[in-house]
Amino acid sequence: MSRDRLEIPDYNSLFSEERYVQQRANKKQFEAPCSEQDTAEALAYSKSAEYMQKNFDRKAVVINPHKACQPLGSVMAALGFEKTLPFVHGSQGCNSYFRSHLSRHFKEPTPAVSSSMTEDAAVFGGMNNLIDGLENSIALYKPEMIALCTTCMAEVIGDDLSSFIGNARIKGAITEDFPVAFCNTPSFVGSHITGYDSMLKGILSYLYERSGVQANPGSGEEAGEKLNVMLGFEPYTGNFAEIRKILEAFDTKYTLLGDHSGNYDSPATGEYEYYYGGTKLADVPLAANALGTLSLQKYTLKKTQDFISGTWNQQLTALSTPLGITGTDKLLDAVSELTGLPVPASLMEERGRVVDALTDSHPYLHGKRVALVGDPDLLIGLIGFCLEIGMEPVHIVCSNGDVDFNEVKFKDEAEALLASSPYGSEAALYIGNDLWHMRSLLINDPVDLAIGSSHLKFAAKDAGVPLVRVGFPILDRHHMHRYPIIGYQGTLNLLSLLVNTVLDELDRNNSGFNYDLVR
Repeated sequence: MSRDRLEIPDYNSLFSEERYVQQRANKKQFEAPCSEQDTAEALAYSKSAEYMQKNFDRKAVVINPHKACQPLGSVMAALGFEKTLPFVHGSQGCNSYFRSHLSRHFKEPTPAVSSSMTEDAAVFGGMNNLIDGLENSIALYKPEMIALCTTCMAEVIGDDLSSFIGNARIKGAITEDFPVAFCNTPSFVGSHITGYDSMLKGILSYLYERSGVQANPGSGEEAGEKLNVMLGFEPYTGNFAEIRKILEAFDTKYTLLGDHSGNYDSPATGEYEYYYGGTKLADVPLAANALGTLSLQKYTLKKTQDFISGTWNQQLTALSTPLGITGTDKLLDAVSELTGLPVPASLMEERGRVVDALTDSHPYLHGKRVALVGDPDLLIGLIGFCLEIGMEPVHIVCSNGDVDFNEVKFKDEAEALLASSPYGSEAALYIGNDLWHMRSLLINDPVDLAIGSSHLKFAAKDAGVPLVRVGFPILDRHHMHRYPIIGYQGTLNLLSLLVNTVLDELDRNNSGFNYDLVR
C-alpha cells in the first residue's frame, strides 16, 4: 500500500472527532437549547400512545410526506424520449432539486435546464426568461425536442406556456418546426406521478397531432401483434430490461412509450453524452396504429390512458405494477390477450423455478407482519405479493393515494385486495398521511419488517424495525434500481431481499445454540 494514501474520513466519523464535538458544545451557549433531560423527555413522549393520538389529529402541517412534486415526474417523463431536453419554467433552485433527487437515486446525471426565474420574473412574468432559455438550450445542448413544464412560481403568476412558445417562434428564438411539447405541473397539487402523467400525455398528444397521422389501430406498416407498453414513473431501470425480455419471449413487436432507462443506465466510455436511448420521436405517431396498449401503472397514467383509449381509440389494458407470481401471471395474460399469442413455455418454466424458490423461503416469511409505504400502483403490487407469500400487511401509508382508475378509488381496490385474504385482516390503509404518522404506528404497534423508500428509514430506525428498501427514492444504497422487481425474475429479487433481511435479523439477534450455520 502506498505511503501517500490519502486518509479521507467519512463525515460520520469526521464529525465525531473531539474538535467538532467541542465546537458543537461551544455553540450551545448562543442557541438557548433545551437541556439533555428535556430532550430525552420530549423524545420519550413522542413515542407514547398519547402523542400518537395528537399526531393523527394534526391538520395544519405535513411532516415528511412520501411524495415529490409534479415537475420531478415530468422531468423523468421527458427523459424517456430520444434526444429530448427537459426544460423547467421556474427557478434554478427548483430544477436543482429535481435533478439532484433523480441523480441521487439512479447515480446518473439528470440533464435538465430551467428558465432561471427570479424576483423580477415573479412580478412581471417569465416570458423573456423562457424565450432566452429556449434559444440558449437549443444552441448549447442541441436537442431534437424540448419538453417544457412549470413550477409553483410560473403557475401562481399565470404564465401561458402556449403563448410564450408562440412568441419565441415569432422572435426567431426557435424555428417554426422545432418541437416543444409542454404541460402544466403546479407543485402545490398532485405529486410526482401526476407530473409524469401530464408530461407523457403532453408529449404523445403533441407529436401525434403535429404528425398528421390518423389513428387506425392495427393498420400500421408493422401491424399484426404490435403492442405499445407504458411502465409509467418507473424507478427501476431493470424493469425495462425485464419487460423487454418478456415481450421478446412472446416474439411480438412492441414500442415502449417513455423509456428513460438509457439515460439512467448509461455506460462510462470516457465521453459524456447528454442523451441516451429513449423512445424515438418518429415512433410516437405510428404508435397510434398499434393493436393495443398495455399500461403497467394504471393509477399513475390516468390522463395518458384516457388519451390513448379516446383519441387513438385503441384497446387498452391497464394494470398496477406486476409484482409476484399473481401479478406477473396477469401481465402475461394481458400480453397474450392483446396480441393473440400464447404464453411462451420458457416463461412458464421460469415461473416454476420462482415458485420453488418461494417454497424454500416460505417458513421464514409466513406470518411476518409488515408496514408498507409507496405510490398507489406499487402498493397494489406489494400488497398482492405479501398476501401470496403469507406475509401480513399491517400499516400501509400512501401520501398520494387520493386517485382513482375507471371510477374505482385506489383505497377501495387496496382494501378489497386485503379483504380477499386472511393475511390482510389486520391491515389499516392511511391515505394522505405522512411518514411521521408511520413513525407513531411503527412504535406503538411494532411489525417485523418495513418496506419502502430510503425516506422511511428514520421512522423504522426509531422503532427498531428493519427496512427493506423498495420504491423511490433509494438514496442510501447503490445499484438497487438495476435489478428488476416486476416479472418472475423481479419476484425472485424481491423474495431474496425480504428473506435475507429476515435471516440477517435472526443472526443479529441470536447467539449460542440459536446461531446456526444453515437456515
